[in-house]
Amino acid sequence: MEINTVMVTGGTGYIGSWVVKDLLENGYNVRLAARNKSNKSKFEHLLKIAEAGRGALDIWEADLLKEGSFDEAAKGCEAVMHIASPFTLRFKDPQKELIDPALKGTRNVLNAATKSGTVKKVVLTSSVAAVHGDAIDMQEQGLEEFTEDHWNQTSSLKHQPYSYSKTLAEKEAWKMHDAQDQWKLLVINPSFVIGPSLTKTSDSESINLMKDMLGGKYKTGMPELWFGFVDVRDVAKAHLLALEKDYAEGRHILAERTMSMLDYAGIIGEKYGDEFKLPKSKIPKWMVYMIGWMFGMKRTFVKRNVDYPIRLNSEKSKRELGLNYTSIEESAADMVEQMTAQNLI
Repeated sequence: MEINTVMVTGGTGYIGSWVVKDLLENGYNVRLAARNKSNKSKFEHLLKIAEAGRGALDIWEADLLKEGSFDEAAKGCEAVMHIASPFTLRFKDPQKELIDPALKGTRNVLNAATKSGTVKKVVLTSSVAAVHGDAIDMQEQGLEEFTEDHWNQTSSLKHQPYSYSKTLAEKEAWKMHDAQDQWKLLVINPSFVIGPSLTKTSDSESINLMKDMLGGKYKTGMPELWFGFVDVRDVAKAHLLALEKDYAEGRHILAERTMSMLDYAGIIGEKYGDEFKLPKSKIPKWMVYMIGWMFGMKRTFVKRNVDYPIRLNSEKSKRELGLNYTSIEESAADMVEQMTAQNLI
């Protein structure tokens, strides 16, 4: 199918900025749906990229919670990339701050795709948080690894609400896809995203965690928490590949590898030595129960996640999308260099 114009939501964010950059440099015309069109500071870096890119960038105003606000921007587009969804672990009202924008936003954006009459493909940014909730899930389900066949069954509004929001939103997207025959749905399920940001205004939890780690918040030690890791540039590339490859289907887990946060800190330490106040030891689980509240970790989270390794199978992304992963070592170094250059540490 021929795709020339793509509507992108969340295009000013950490992942979205790289997606828009790739689209523009590959000659696509991008309709960027922004919540406040007059706040140019949010997308100024993209305007500069557009000046040197082969594609054109147009800014449209739309709100995830406002029904019908994406309709005009979607008209005439051949594809939609829905990236916008809150990624924060610092919230007061999970329903209002996480669930509503994730779920209602997905409905509004995908309804706009259907009403457009022109959109043929939708690429949705989900998360491995929609694949599994707690690390212990792998053990409880008798699995050796998580694949695209698995769904998060343990998160809720009260326990891991961010993961719950991603699960609800992706399930809603598949439900809406199955109810129509105009557009095809491709889903990207990144693990923990790292790597350099295109803008210093990003408030991504990836940036915040790196600030905390390099700044010494965990210098006395770190709980044994395991994650998959993937470079933000690879996540953007996966979106572009999903857009362009007609035979690609379904969900796609993205992870260069899985490791503990302490091992990740060790990778940074190997390159930078004692330049940063990095954690070098593991905090025993019994102690995490006592001090976890200082890091926003509830007892249930500690019980079900600390000291439980996970494994993610990302072979489908390599096989079907043709994605070649950037090493975690390179991703971490590039992220540190970017944050240092922009005085974010």
